[in-house]
Amino acid sequence: MNEASKPLRVLVADDHAPTRDDVRRALDADGRFSICSEVADAAEAVQAAVSKQPDICLLDIRMPGSGLAAAWEIAARLPRVKIVMLTVSDEDTDLFTALRAGADGYLLKNMNMRRLPDALHGVFAGEAAMPRELVARVLERFHGREPRWRPPVTADVSEGRLTSREWEVLALLARRYTTAEMAARLVLSASAVRAHITSIVRKLQVEDRAAAAELFRERSSGA
Repeated sequence: MNEASKPLRVLVADDHAPTRDDVRRALDADGRFSICSEVADAAEAVQAAVSKQPDICLLDIRMPGSGLAAAWEIAARLPRVKIVMLTVSDEDTDLFTALRAGADGYLLKNMNMRRLPDALHGVFAGEAAMPRELVARVLERFHGREPRWRPPVTADVSEGRLTSREWEVLALLARRYTTAEMAARLVLSASAVRAHITSIVRKLQVEDRAAAAELFRERSSGA
């Protein structure tokens, strides 16, 4: 089988088992796709994305750990992976936070699941996947009628220059772990943790560890 005819590998992350079942049935019925992993929270989604290297990540926003946080981290660490949010939320906050995080598509769970394969295949081909009513909101925001539009965070984040270990340290920083607690959690020395923090602060071009943690929380929450 040549590369062009290989099924696209999809990671499905959703804590709602019936939704995972619906997605699996829709994609299993289409020879263009193969589900490489099914997980139920954001941490597992990031771990599976890094280990499985899927072509597409299909993420629920409301799953434990936040699908938005997972999208941001996966987009930074794996810039070639296509990310599509599948959610019940049509709120502007979630929509624009997902797009800033690097999502390539935003689909609502009330869609006809028979349309899911074509939507995902379109995303992989470079098209956007989004309901028409949400597209109108994106255009309105892009045209500047909403003053709070902001570009993505610095190039260092979007290009994913943090190492896997640095991402782990940054996530714990955002959860307000102390250096000693991070060292115990990651089985590192305190000096190694401090070295990682110094590197994170430099790469993110922020003032200190508190600013790095706040940046992570901001990008994860859309604040």
